[in-house]
Parts: sequence; C-alpha cells; structure tokens
Amino acid sequence: MKILVVDDEELLVKGIKFNLENEGYEVDACYDGQTAVDMAAATQYSLIILDLMMPKLDGLSACMKIRETSTVPIIMLTAKSEDTDKLIGFEYGADDYITKPFNILELKARVRALLRRSGMQSGTQGVSAGRISHGFVTIDTERRIAEVDGRVIDLTVKEFDLVELLMRNPGKVYSRENLLDIVWGYDYQGDIRTVDVHIRRLREKLERNPAAPECIITKWGVGYYFKD
Repeated sequence: MKILVVDDEELLVKGIKFNLENEGYEVDACYDGQTAVDMAAATQYSLIILDLMMPKLDGLSACMKIRETSTVPIIMLTAKSEDTDKLIGFEYGADDYITKPFNILELKARVRALLRRSGMQSGTQGVSAGRISHGFVTIDTERRIAEVDGRVIDLTVKEFDLVELLMRNPGKVYSRENLLDIVWGYDYQGDIRTVDVHIRRLREKLERNPAAPECIITKWGVGYYFKD
C-alpha cells in the first residue's frame, strides 16, 4: 500500500515517512504542490497526505487538480485551525483534515480510518474491529480501553499510545529514541528516561508479574518489544 506525503518542511516529512513505513506502508515524498500533482498522475496511491501552504502550488489547488482525475483519499495538513479553512479544504476535495502540531499516532489513526472507509486497509493479525489481542492483553483502539484477562485497566494517554504501538508491531524492537520520536513527537525535548518510566508503569498495570514480564520485553542494549 503506497502513500504520498507532501510538505515543504523536510524534517516533518522525514518523521511522517519514518512512522508510516514502520506501520508497513510504502511511502513516497515531495515538497511542493506541483510535484505532488505530477506524482499523483503518474502513480496509483492509496492515500495522499497534503500540506496546505506550499511553494509552486498550494495544497488546495493541488488537491483540486488531483481531484480532476482521481478519487484517492486525501488528508490535508495545516497550521490553520479555523473551521472556515477546514470547510474550504473539504470543498476542494479533501477527505480529512489535521491541524499542526499533531500527535503522529493521531495521524496514523486517521490514515487507518480513511483507508478502512475506502476499503483499502488490509487486515492485521490479532486486530479485529479496532481490537488488538496478544496473550492476555487486549486493547480497543477506538474506545482506547485496555484489558488484562478481561479486566479493564486505566491507562494514561501516553501509556495507551505506547502499548498500542508495541502491540500493533509484536516482536519489533524499538529503541528508546524511536519510541520518543513516534509516541512523543520528533520535536520532543524531554529526557529519554521518560520511556523507561512509562514502560515500568505499563508493566505494573498489564503484566501478571511486573518483575518477570511476559509481554513487554527488554532487548538489552537495544530497546523494548511486545512479545507475541
């Protein structure tokens, strides 16, 4: 499944591309509206993420030109938050709208939802109707509820974001730096030990024996992963 990311902020594009590729998508990128129109005409994309303010051709104009020949789902990115700007985006053919700065997990959730609505989202092992189960831990990504052996567990926003990432990619080892970039954002300036603190809290809440974790495993010298 191929996604096109278009934004003139190269660091932002790099972060989005990195995170979407971690989800298994194939990602192309460009940095202006005209190139986006040309690439959309030459390649069949499953979804396009398109910034509003760009050189050569702005996002609205690019969206309108893409819509002349394609029904590909489009998510607009913008620093503007006024409702009128969103309405204009929808009028020009956008399917969804997200305002900067945004949580990368929110963007990925929008991508999955839009692909699901368009009938393009492929199934994932252990995932059904927004529920992900591995062993005795289950999360509902739509209601943002976690369960251990059927018992509901209260998680903070970041704890849920972290365990959702790990459970969507069982067996994949993430370094602390990766987790900071994905869950807290590429521009997060906090201490890397934040990750360790959240992992410890998750183990206390989700593991049957936090001292001998069965789910959230440490790969010594590398990072953490969720055992399938």
